Amino acid sequence: MAQGRSKTIPPGNEDRSPIALEQRDVSADQRMFSPSVARNSAPIVAVLKDVLPTHGVVLEIGSGTGEHVVCFAGTMPDLVWQPSDPDAAARTSTSSWIKFAGLKNVLAPRDIDVSSGQWDVEQAGNFDAVVSINMIHIAPWAASLGLFAGAGRLLRAGGILVLYGPFMRDGAHIALSNAAFDAALKQRNQSWGVRDIADLEQLGAAAGLNLRETIEMPANNMLLIFSSRSA
Repeated sequence: MAQGRSKTIPPGNEDRSPIALEQRDVSADQRMFSPSVARNSAPIVAVLKDVLPTHGVVLEIGSGTGEHVVCFAGTMPDLVWQPSDPDAAARTSTSSWIKFAGLKNVLAPRDIDVSSGQWDVEQAGNFDAVVSINMIHIAPWAASLGLFAGAGRLLRAGGILVLYGPFMRDGAHIALSNAAFDAALKQRNQSWGVRDIADLEQLGAAAGLNLRETIEMPANNMLLIFSSRSA
């Protein structure tokens, strides 16, 4: 069982339908829009402001539409944000969002496949944080393995890995809606699914990351905060 500190954010609503994962409105300048981002950005920002350093560089893995990183960068202007996504359309959307928002603290998105042994930011130096929102449950288990291995390589001593999404506790779903969502994900792709916190703790331990805190979020989601061990 997770040993980190735990707290709760007030409840809210988020679409658990896997179909929603594919629904994206696209503007003329190729910005994509995700309805779930509008619902979950505020509670995520509230926690990130509490756990992230005031200055430094943050790597986002799986930036998707780019809406999250633009929101985070706009509310935390003293941090430099490096978005990334393996999907070309997602990177185009992220670039358009950066231009639309006029932000100077967001770098151009990188093409990062977490399952690869070498990321396209290896030469950039150590990061103060790695953030991944709603990624590991809609990717093969190899993506979780790669995410923790990469964070272990690239985080500075004391840096943090932040994961957001639905998670299981000790082999059990925390809500019936999560169980139904997990089943629907597996119907679409057997390698997808809601991950267990205990399994992620094991990956973290192997990569030199300790689970520091679990935070209950709206709509039966959680934020997991892993901390890189001091050198």
